[in-house]
Amino acid sequence: MKTTLKIVGLLCILIASSCTKDFEEINTNPNAPNSVQPSLLLRQVIYDFGEQMSYEGFVAGDLLSQHRTALDFNLFDRHALKSPQLGGNPWPIFYTNLRDNEIILTQSRTTETFAVYEGPALILKAYMAAGLTDLFGDVPYAEAFNGVNGTVTPKYDLQEDIYQSEGGILDNLRKGIAAIENYDDVIPLEGDILFDGNLDAWVRFANSLRIKQLLRISNRVDVSAELQTIFSEGNYLTSNSQNAIFNFTNTDPNSFRLAQLRIGDFNNFVLSETMEEILENLNDTRINQFFRPTANSMGSEFTGLINGIDASSTSIELANLSLAGTAFREDTSTLDANFMTSWETYFNLAEAAERGLITADARMLYETGVMQAFEYWQTDLPSNYLAGPAAYDAAGTTPVQQILTQKWIAQIINGYEGWIEWRRTGFPVFNPVSASLNEGLIPVRMPYPSEEEALNNENYQQAANATNGNSINVPVWWDE
Repeated sequence: MKTTLKIVGLLCILIASSCTKDFEEINTNPNAPNSVQPSLLLRQVIYDFGEQMSYEGFVAGDLLSQHRTALDFNLFDRHALKSPQLGGNPWPIFYTNLRDNEIILTQSRTTETFAVYEGPALILKAYMAAGLTDLFGDVPYAEAFNGVNGTVTPKYDLQEDIYQSEGGILDNLRKGIAAIENYDDVIPLEGDILFDGNLDAWVRFANSLRIKQLLRISNRVDVSAELQTIFSEGNYLTSNSQNAIFNFTNTDPNSFRLAQLRIGDFNNFVLSETMEEILENLNDTRINQFFRPTANSMGSEFTGLINGIDASSTSIELANLSLAGTAFREDTSTLDANFMTSWETYFNLAEAAERGLITADARMLYETGVMQAFEYWQTDLPSNYLAGPAAYDAAGTTPVQQILTQKWIAQIINGYEGWIEWRRTGFPVFNPVSASLNEGLIPVRMPYPSEEEALNNENYQQAANATNGNSINVPVWWDE
């Protein structure tokens, strides 16, 4: 019996030794790549972030910015922001794509043939990080994007540091530009659905982002010298043909998501009373592109609804309200996932000039922004538009208010941006919501999601304490 056991044991040792020796080879799928190619991952990051944030911008951002109103499932529209319904939780969109982008960045720095991806990856990191911190304030950043090699409970970084420290937003934009300008190989950038591999376009994109983010923190930091340098060099987005966008189509899976959902979801969103009043006061013909006339008006009237109704006690007849235009459902090939545009850049420069942060002709920059915004939304600019209520120096308003209002109008579907700019400047003037669940206050930050409290509790508690219990009424650093 002992002899038998010895023989069996010896066989097991020999077999185990053989299995261990060949284990990695035997258990590796020869048809599966060891890592994702950066070209595939770059396309995925750009498309996933653009598609998801376009949807978020419509169903949640446009409510905060009062471009649209929700008829039902509208706790978010009533400013119960901790109760996302059809949308209102962009946190995982940012972190999923920032982590995937970090893989591209790591590959670009460790594999010589992937070096061309370093500049675009740094620029995308800065772009997404800015969107994240502008919505939430202090967020996990320095420890947050390293996947299996990092911590699963990253600390929260101060927004001031995310913007200004080494490896932060502004530093990454500068380094991204430098990486592109120093790249001297011939291997092309593939998977780039924003610029089709054009590295010069990435530099223009990065400089427009620098203008935007410098202006955003300009109430806290002296940014005039850097802004003036960027403006004087002139290497930023200057025409709609240079925009950082990708086009939706009219067919699945690349059509705008509202075109794929049931009609009831689409019909839940109508023209906001705030948007109606502003467009009507300006005699703005883009209303025909953004919305449809009410069904009961026989195609001649546009009617909005005040934000934040109590759906349980408010009687609504859909035919008396204006739904979103055909670009958002029937013909989404005319719609873009919008990362950055020339018209937004011109409006940012116009504000900088008007506030004395750069030396430039603010009126000319403003009027160029208006003309390009109409072009972008495929609407002819009325010949008298810039001589009427939309004039740079129109009576009863100020140039800064005009600039911010025009930028806000064109940012429909990028509604989070309209809300962020309202928080920074107070323009345009928003209406009180009908049945507020936030004591009548318009929120000034997004709340940290509940999963952070559950999965990253110790760090979450510190951030929550700094925001009065994760309050949506505590301003972020640049808004203080």
